[in-house]
Amino acid sequence: MPSLLKTKSFRDNAAQVGFVGGLILLVLLFTLTARTNLEAQGLTSGFGFLERSTGWRVSFSLIEFDTSDTYMKVIWVGILNSLFLGAISLSLATILGTAIGVMRVSGNKMAELIGTTYVEIFRNLPLLLQVFFWYAILTSLPQPREAVNIAEVAFLSSRGIYMPGLNVTGLSVFFCAITLICCFSLWLWIKTARQFRAMAPERKILISRLIWLGWLAAAVILLAYGRVPETPLASIPYLRGLNFRDGIRISPELLACIIAISVYGGAYIGEIVRAGFNAVPKGQGEAGHALGLSNWQTFTRIRLPLAIRAVLPTLINQYVWLFKSTTIGIAVGFVDFFFVISTSISQAGQTLELIAILMGGFLVINYTLAWVLNRVNDAIKLKGTQLRT
Repeated sequence: MPSLLKTKSFRDNAAQVGFVGGLILLVLLFTLTARTNLEAQGLTSGFGFLERSTGWRVSFSLIEFDTSDTYMKVIWVGILNSLFLGAISLSLATILGTAIGVMRVSGNKMAELIGTTYVEIFRNLPLLLQVFFWYAILTSLPQPREAVNIAEVAFLSSRGIYMPGLNVTGLSVFFCAITLICCFSLWLWIKTARQFRAMAPERKILISRLIWLGWLAAAVILLAYGRVPETPLASIPYLRGLNFRDGIRISPELLACIIAISVYGGAYIGEIVRAGFNAVPKGQGEAGHALGLSNWQTFTRIRLPLAIRAVLPTLINQYVWLFKSTTIGIAVGFVDFFFVISTSISQAGQTLELIAILMGGFLVINYTLAWVLNRVNDAIKLKGTQLRT
């Protein structure tokens, strides 16, 4: 034993084991203390409350939900709503941010001024303040009887935006969008693979068409399966009494969150995209022009692919951060994951269990998002070259 204590590797391993063991004991101590305090207050710990009925309604849900449903189901409702909000907001923020980034490196003075002004305004305003701002504007719109009419097919009112839509469940639309994202990722991964580049042009076109035809077939199946019984497939909203009928309604709470996250995230993504374009050497574009490529071809085939490869790792972090910002929905009453957990804590009193569910849910969602995007980054990144002497 004395000889082992003199060994540096043994001392290092013993110190690490002791440190980890101390952390485990500390966690156990906190857990036992919390359990004792809860029992003293007459509160039972555990996850058995998830099978109890909630007794309260939710204002927005992608799946059917009523007051007799359980806490387990309402948590699932909150997760789906957060995923729905995040998918829409991140997509719009990417489109908007890419446009702003391109404007800032376009060389056009007016476009650069507009892009810079946008970034400096929306990047420096707190996200919570922007949510309140957009929510105040949306709730200040006219009442349904005086709603803003857009070509007799869409209406803007204080109760939300009414527009034509399909009579399908929100869950089927959500999974249809997820399928689209998966097919796009698959198409992007295959297109950048070396085996795909070596194929004949006709086979490349065939594979690409099969992927998108597969998504189209999946979308048709999902929408047909989720169709509301005894209703036409599509409907247009119309005013009847004091409110609109048919069509789809986007509530002010959901729309305020979408606009705020998209506009706020677009400012950051715009700066990331601008940095990506600036990282592409000018010689790459000059080489494209020397080969006879037009400005558009040089942009789409040289500058944009290289810029995406340069900024994707940073964009992954930005996407994870933006998804976590969906928790601002509680400020305007949108039923997201955080809102559901907060309400459940006040109703059920299971604080530790519900916070653990909230933390675990966000950990799984954000890790999955980062893992998928990192796989895309691995597929499209350019391999480095080795210097040989």
